[in-house]
Amino acid sequence: MAEVKISAEIRTEFGKGAARRTRRANRVPAVIYGHGADTVHVTLPGHDLMMALKTANALLGLDIEGRKELVIPKAVQRNAIKGFIEHVDLLAVKRGEKVTVEVAVHTEGELAPGANLLENVLNTLTVEAEATHIPESVTVSVAGLGAGDSIVAKDVPLPSGTTLVTDEDAVVIQILAAQAEEPAPEGEGGAEGAEA
Repeated sequence: MAEVKISAEIRTEFGKGAARRTRRANRVPAVIYGHGADTVHVTLPGHDLMMALKTANALLGLDIEGRKELVIPKAVQRNAIKGFIEHVDLLAVKRGEKVTVEVAVHTEGELAPGANLLENVLNTLTVEAEATHIPESVTVSVAGLGAGDSIVAKDVPLPSGTTLVTDEDAVVIQILAAQAEEPAPEGEGGAEGAEA
């Protein structure tokens, strides 16, 4: 995953009023923590951050007034109505360090013929990966699967260097038989027609 470079500024004002002023200036309040260091309060450019967070588990290279810091987003707080980013918690990481993150599960392929339904029991898997090589997602093939088949976590192919943290026997995808609707009795249809 490519590192996204963003410039950050140290935040010295706190509270709701200060946060509102920061957002009006199209900046987002953020907190950086990790490695036992003191928490650092910063602001980030709103548009740059929004574009970076379109990628799951984005790796951000922050320039905090001349000091470089590598971080990944841990919690993103969005406005419930407008969807803009209100606050973000960032975890400081180092190159070569292993981190635990959630990655999205995508499916590919056609199910076996017949009216079967695919159920994503888990939409994400928890994995451990090197901080600079976090996968955006994992893809599993459902080609040829039929009703009653399932895929468990240990069967999902992971990129090299990525380790599964989720319980290996957890069901990720299962295929269900579609249930046909019972046709309405003929008498009911005739009665409705007569009433109309």
